[in-house]
Amino acid sequence: MPSTVLIVEDDPNTVELVRLYLGRDGHKVLEASEGFEGLRLARESHPDLVILDLMLPGLDGLEICRILRQESDVPIIMLTARVEEEDRLAGLDLGADDYVTKPFSPRELAARIRAVLRRTTKGDVDRGPAELRHGDITANLRLHSVTVGTAPVRLTPTEFRLLVLLMRKPGKTFTREEIMDKVFGYDFDGFDRTVDAHVSNLRRKLAAEPQKPRYIHTIYGIGYRFGDA
Repeated sequence: MPSTVLIVEDDPNTVELVRLYLGRDGHKVLEASEGFEGLRLARESHPDLVILDLMLPGLDGLEICRILRQESDVPIIMLTARVEEEDRLAGLDLGADDYVTKPFSPRELAARIRAVLRRTTKGDVDRGPAELRHGDITANLRLHSVTVGTAPVRLTPTEFRLLVLLMRKPGKTFTREEIMDKVFGYDFDGFDRTVDAHVSNLRRKLAAEPQKPRYIHTIYGIGYRFGDA
């Protein structure tokens, strides 16, 4: 099903290339070349996905990501020309679903867009019981909502899929490779820190003391396990 994709990017050549490939996949494309305009369009048009450049005039991509993540769970893919790992992780720490480094293959970007859209629709997450419960955490698979005790917790679609994967098999250790395959839907070129960033965000939202995780435990050298401490 065609989706609406908003591109917030100040390089017209990049915009044209991305628009060409998205058009081939049947997506409707909206464009903004400046940060404040991009934020306005995101708020008014409610796109299915936002492609967000890190460096923008007016308002940078990280600030837009931070604002959007406070207001909605729209999937976000960050574009960055920076090569440092910390720069690549910055968007993920703010709740972005994925990132692509420049220069990039438009075919790869199109594939990542398809993967993000696929995993942020309800799909196979809805299969099985209507709710998952463990301790004071409840995940409603029909409503795509999570509560800790009685308090609602806002998760991104990627964080929700990650939590459901772990909660469905408490006590099982998932490798990063398994998580990348089952949650992200394709290989992240072995960049395991992507998984770590999403786990860190999820811990922060679920626990009063993220440094003392109660439910999501690191199994060093392997991956992550869900269960009581």
